[in-house]
Amino acid sequence: MIHYQQKIRQQIVLPAMQFINQEKSGGIVLGLAVVLALVLANSPLRFDYAHFLHHHFGFVVDGQPCLNFSLEHWINDGLMSMFFFVVGLELKREFIGGELRDLRKVTLPVAAAVLGMVFPALIYLVFNGGTPVAHGWGIPMATDIAFALAVVYLLGDRVPVSAKVFLTTLAIVDDLGSVLVIALFYTSQLSMVNLLVGLAFLLVMFVGNKMGVKSIWFYGILGIGGVWTAFLLSGIHATIAAVLSAMVIPADSQISEDSFVARMRKLTRRFDEAESNDVRTLEPDQVEIIARVKTDANQALPPLQRLEHSLHPFVSFFVMPVFALGNAGVSFVDMDLAQLFDNHIAVGVMLGLLAGKPLGILSSVWLMERLGLGRRSKQLTWRRLAGLGFLASIGFTMSMFVTTLAFNSAEAYGQAKVGIFAASILGGIIGYRILSRR
Repeated sequence: MIHYQQKIRQQIVLPAMQFINQEKSGGIVLGLAVVLALVLANSPLRFDYAHFLHHHFGFVVDGQPCLNFSLEHWINDGLMSMFFFVVGLELKREFIGGELRDLRKVTLPVAAAVLGMVFPALIYLVFNGGTPVAHGWGIPMATDIAFALAVVYLLGDRVPVSAKVFLTTLAIVDDLGSVLVIALFYTSQLSMVNLLVGLAFLLVMFVGNKMGVKSIWFYGILGIGGVWTAFLLSGIHATIAAVLSAMVIPADSQISEDSFVARMRKLTRRFDEAESNDVRTLEPDQVEIIARVKTDANQALPPLQRLEHSLHPFVSFFVMPVFALGNAGVSFVDMDLAQLFDNHIAVGVMLGLLAGKPLGILSSVWLMERLGLGRRSKQLTWRRLAGLGFLASIGFTMSMFVTTLAFNSAEAYGQAKVGIFAASILGGIIGYRILSRR
């Protein structure tokens, strides 16, 4: 029995854990989910696939449906709120002690992110401005950090650390910009009562933070049961509630680093001196010491980082693949190619991402250097910047998400997805080829 347990651990569990802990793994799983969605949408099961996503789930209160939405809606407003919650946690951590702590040191990637969002939107509007589909200008603005970093890590040491930091910082600012765009421009009609209720719950969470409350349950119940639900009913997209909730999660621990080190030394010494036995189980004193170690370790880890660390695998390997399965299914079997180019949605999205992102990034760096507001490292050559610019044109997850907010028409939705796919695939290939050169 023990032999089989060891074999399962060595051949299945350990390789799976190693895969999950790699930076590129999330992008690989997301890519497989995209392929599966495309296969389902173009197979004989395509009608069952579409019908399944339109099943409704919800609650009934006094005979009236409450929070009764389709499965696709629950994925986009529910599961994706988890994604945006983690984005919010990452943004707060970066502002406190990460890449965005000192904006003077990140002027180049911040400026690159800003113009890397403005140029794609302008290109889209060049093709679609003044038309009924002009509202889709936000679709080509975003970079998919999972896919972009997956390509970078596939290249290994051919991409210097400075280039990886530049792309990561750019993507972080890009995420922040996307959240602001969704909040300001992709919000439906407002219910002020529900909005005020949501803000009241958010205020309670903020006060709890200032009073030293560190309980994950406190913030979870108020964040989901209060802020998220109220925002969902208010008309403001529920993902904004997730970001705002993340911003009030405590970023400090209950015990200091010095106190934690002292406690660990004391407990380690006690465990070493505790009476042991010659069987597989531990003595009660040893169990008590280990339980104390776990408690102190939890108290030493700030709630913000504890949540980010625990939720990141769930988001990378469940939330984002499920989102891809629910939204990436473009049926080319039933598509009328003439109808595809009835308007310029696909062209605007594709060129917005594929041309707008590199142009915005390169021109911003050139401008910042000309103005003396920033300087590239020696390793961050123009060729590498161009390669990173094309990788930034991989806009899959966030672009697909904005598409769900911008368009109600299935035709417009399909056209935008074709543009996103084309730009993401071409941008990934071009960026990889440029960066792979020594």
